[in-house]
Parts: sequence; C-alpha cells; structure tokens
Amino acid sequence: MSTKKRILFVDDEPLVLQGLQRMLRHLRTEWEMAFVDSGPKALALMEQTPFDVIVSDMRMPGMNGAELLNEVMKRHPKTVRFILSGHADKELILKCVGTTHQYLSKPCEPEALKAAILRAAALGASLDSERLKQLVARLERLPSIPSVYTEIVEKLQQPDVALEEIGAVIAKDIGMTANILKLVNSAFFGLRRQIVDPTEAVTYLGVETVKALVLSIHAFEQFKDVAIEGFSLSSLWQHSLETAGLARAIAGAEQAEGKLRDESFVAGMLHDAGKVVLAANFTAQYAEAMRLARAGKTELMATEEQLFGANHADVGGYLLGLWGLPVPVVEAITLHHNPARSLNKEFTPLTAVHVANALVRARAPEAAELPGSQVDAHYLTELGLAGRLEAWKALAKEPATQAA
Repeated sequence: MSTKKRILFVDDEPLVLQGLQRMLRHLRTEWEMAFVDSGPKALALMEQTPFDVIVSDMRMPGMNGAELLNEVMKRHPKTVRFILSGHADKELILKCVGTTHQYLSKPCEPEALKAAILRAAALGASLDSERLKQLVARLERLPSIPSVYTEIVEKLQQPDVALEEIGAVIAKDIGMTANILKLVNSAFFGLRRQIVDPTEAVTYLGVETVKALVLSIHAFEQFKDVAIEGFSLSSLWQHSLETAGLARAIAGAEQAEGKLRDESFVAGMLHDAGKVVLAANFTAQYAEAMRLARAGKTELMATEEQLFGANHADVGGYLLGLWGLPVPVVEAITLHHNPARSLNKEFTPLTAVHVANALVRARAPEAAELPGSQVDAHYLTELGLAGRLEAWKALAKEPATQAA
C-alpha cells in the first residue's frame, strides 16, 4: 500500500494547472498528484479514491471553491482543505469560514504553496498513527461542536452579515450568553466599560475571539462532571485563558498580522482540550497518569503516552482538526510541547502558544517541580528568535489581558 500523500489540485484555468504540474514535478516521489479543472470532476475523483489534501481555486464557473470545499468537508472530513484566493474575493472567503483549513493568496509563490502543503501533510502524518486512531475509537464521550458555533459560521457565510446577527445567535443560548458576558466583564479582558449583551461583546472583542470563547466554553462545559483528585477544570480553564491572552500578546509584540494573532488566541484557548477529553473518558487511568507524573516528577505527557499510547496534545489536535479548525491552530495544539517537530521555521501560532504555555506554567507556585514549564531554546534559536524571549517574559509579568 502506498504511503505517499495524495494531493488534488482544482483550477478551471488549464495554464494554471500546467504551471502547478511543472512546479511540483520534483515531488512526484513523495506525493501522488491529480489535477482537474472543475469542482464536479474533483468530487467524482474523490469518490473513487481518497485524497489527503485538496487545493482549490476560488473563482470557478458552475461550482466555486467555497461550494466545492463545503461538499468535501461533508463527504470527506479528514481531507485537509486549502483555498487559493485573490485579493478581490473577500465575500467568497467569508463563505469558506469553517470549511477551509488554510487560505493561500493568489498569485501564490511556488515555495509558499509547497511549504504549506508539506506542513499540512506532515501534521496529518503525525496525527495518523494507529495507536492514536485506536485510542480515539475507544472514546465514548466525544466533544461536540456547539450549535452556536455552527450558526455563527453559517451567518458569516452570508454577504453583509451584521454584528447584531452574530450577537442574536449567541443570545439564543442563555447559558453561553451568561458565560461569555461573565468572562468579557472579568479583569482578564480589562475593558473600561460593562458589556451588557452579546452584540457588544462581538463588537469589542471581534468575531474570531468570540468564536474561540464559544468553542472553549462548550468544550469545558461538556465535561464539567469529571472528578479526579488534583484535576481541576476551573484551574485548567484559567490556565488556558492566560495562555491564550499571552499568546496573542506575544504575536502582537512580533507585529504579526491580525489573523495570526487570532489563531494564537484560539489555539491558546484549546491547547489542553485533549486533557479534558482523556480525563472524561478514562477517569481512573487518567488519575493514575497524574499520580505517576507527580511521583516520578515527570512530564504528564510521558505518563499519558505510557498508559494510552498517545498524549493530550495528539488527542486534542486530532479531534479539533476534524472540526475544521485552521492548520496553524491544529499544529499549535498538537505540537505545543514539541514545537521543533514543525517544518515551519518562522514565527507562527505554534511559537506563540508554546512560549505562552511555558511562561504561564512557570508562574505557578509548583513550577520548580513542574516539567514542561521550560521554553525550547533550541527551537527559538532555529527560528532566529532566541533574543526575543526576555521581551516575552516581560509580557508574561503584566496583568493578563488579550489587548495586544
């Protein structure tokens, strides 16, 4: 059986497809590639044989890229979905929110395209182990995507959607509304005025931040009945919140674009979701994993792997990848303890979350006995960012706020 990654390229322009074939010819030993000129042809081919990655043009006659990837998400949820979009495609891009793992701008530099696909393929390979699949198959309590999140995504796919409409979707869920307003009005966000309804929350924080809060609140609420000695959901939630805020602040300090800052926040909120899933499904075994980690003063990930064959970062990344979160977010969740495994050697949400997680953990009273509260110095050196660590540590000493 072939272990090559299978990549499908879709573009209605024959010259573009020919150019892609030429550009990627040297990767034929690593990838099996197919090139088709329409969405219906792509779907027909995918029915015959599975593909690991699909890269589609946005503007195509008949079925555009947004419609194609929406169908791919429904029929082949494990296929990583890329869109190629021009700068004038803002309306169409909104229609892809939640159905596309990554956007690539046209014209796309050959190296950027290759790097993005290699990164997605490598991440997929790391989440494709049989032990991880077997573990996930044993999960009886799988986290579900909140209906509020799905409705927000659907609203964003409509042209000219108003923030009031997003607020109205959240307002329908009384519990979610209460949780979001409680959080928004807490010292964490440091807003200068009281926020009284969901529309105001969306206006002040932005849609991406509110979507992240909806996902993470729901993920934690689903498993609030987990009872393990020494395992506190409220502490884990607070840690996730602080990590998210610091990750966004670090991305801001690096002058990262808004999208990268948002992805850093989302990944920070959800980076430990796998712990909650494992604790809820294997309560007694997870208690033992925690006991072994404390007794041996070892990293919890090591005892998770010993008992389950996979760790919380693998489980979180795998499940959230199936939810259709962007590749940079899934990568940050999956590799936040092992950033050097990433093929990307520049500042990404993974960098922000890895450093933020370590610095937030280092603030804990038990930090001296807490393996994993160290930043991977070699990784930062590889990125040419070792000299930035002191500035990020200074950010970690400031009051936790997402305003960066």
